[in-house]
Amino acid sequence: MKAILVFVTTLDGKITKWGNPDVKSWSSAGDQNYFKKLWKESFLILMGSRTYEAEPVKPSSGHLFVIMTHDPSKYKDIVTEGKLEFTSESPQGIYERFEREGHELMLVVGGPHVAASFLEAKLIDELWLTIEPKIFGTGGNFVSEVNLDIELKLLSSEKVNEQGTLINKYAVLKEQS
Repeated sequence: MKAILVFVTTLDGKITKWGNPDVKSWSSAGDQNYFKKLWKESFLILMGSRTYEAEPVKPSSGHLFVIMTHDPSKYKDIVTEGKLEFTSESPQGIYERFEREGHELMLVVGGPHVAASFLEAKLIDELWLTIEPKIFGTGGNFVSEVNLDIELKLLSSEKVNEQGTLINKYAVLKEQS
């Protein structure tokens, strides 16, 4: 199974504008259109509970949304079998479960803690990063609270508007044996 981490960030690495989690308020139409298309084409989509709470997703027959949380019981009334689930499983446990079930692709779309935990566990194969030509100074970071040393290789880069929004796709280089 391929795991792809998808984020939009500013040039100074911020994923929120001054802490406001509403990405749509500052990301370009080019990024939003790209993300909508990617979302539509993907079945298995994983995010953290803070990302979910900032913009709750609705169960859909075309998606399985998996929300990582420390307290899945908090959401027991909105779980929808095969469409919307909440789990306290580890990243490794989630990855292995969906790989066993035969899924070929998992998008990891949100939350710096989720991103860091999957990167730290070496479960991400590719990073698809939209870089918006903006600088916020303060705001949420792309990953948080973990020491990482990950090398990437640029696979592609696409300029999606005149302002210079770039969609970069990177392969995560695995450790050499």
